[in-house]
Amino acid sequence: MRLSHKFLIILPLLACSVAGLASELWLLPPRFFVLAGNQQNLHVFVGEDFTGERWAGKSARLTSLHHYTATDSVDLTAAATSADTLQTAITFQKPGLHLLALTTTNSFVELAGDKFTSYLQETGLDNALTLRRQRGETTKPGRELYQRCAKTLLVAGPIITYDSTFARPSGQALELIPEQNPYALKAGAALTVRVLYEGKPLPRALVHVWQRGAPNQTITRRTKLYTNQNGRVLFHLSAPGSYMLSTVCMAPTTDRKTADWQSTWATLTFGFAPQKGL
Repeated sequence: MRLSHKFLIILPLLACSVAGLASELWLLPPRFFVLAGNQQNLHVFVGEDFTGERWAGKSARLTSLHHYTATDSVDLTAAATSADTLQTAITFQKPGLHLLALTTTNSFVELAGDKFTSYLQETGLDNALTLRRQRGETTKPGRELYQRCAKTLLVAGPIITYDSTFARPSGQALELIPEQNPYALKAGAALTVRVLYEGKPLPRALVHVWQRGAPNQTITRRTKLYTNQNGRVLFHLSAPGSYMLSTVCMAPTTDRKTADWQSTWATLTFGFAPQKGL
């Protein structure tokens, strides 16, 4: 559901943050580093703190699934949704970076007024809280449509430093785009990531950076950042392991017959093994 120009002018995009108690959805391949020609079943997880359970969503919940490389873009949606169960077996034929982007349909949720207020407070959606107060709706139920956009970046075979697949926009409503290749960076190097909403940089968006080390590690490190006026955040890849970036935006809907709010969630996952001598 898109916003009207009227809302964009009077109330520019409302609140953009990462939900603390709500759950992210992310893509997690069994391995971020694979041999060219290998096949993996792409796992979809939902949960908190970069730990969770396999997503139980059926194929009907999938809007799109695309596979990007430096030279190709393949629409896997039809193959992934040919059965009731989501089909995510993907072959990484070419050496280099591979970017997968998955988008879900909208789902609806309704919370009692006090619970919706608590939800907005705990997720940092202050502008949505303000608008509800201005409308005199703090005691009314919160009716929300939410959509999820998830991406993962992995590498097949040797690292190709000039491979720019990491920077390819997926066209999702909300997405996180690295400006450097995380697979070609040394330990401690800085990584800049842009947040785009409907193709435009999103300022003051709250982004969480989640990091896990070994696969059996149960502790997840989390860093909270805000994008600058150009929609960018910068952080350092301090340790090897698996990384996830997550953000969510909420805006008022233009047609309030079904819902009052539209939220869009986005995640990006990748692996990091510090490079030497690059």
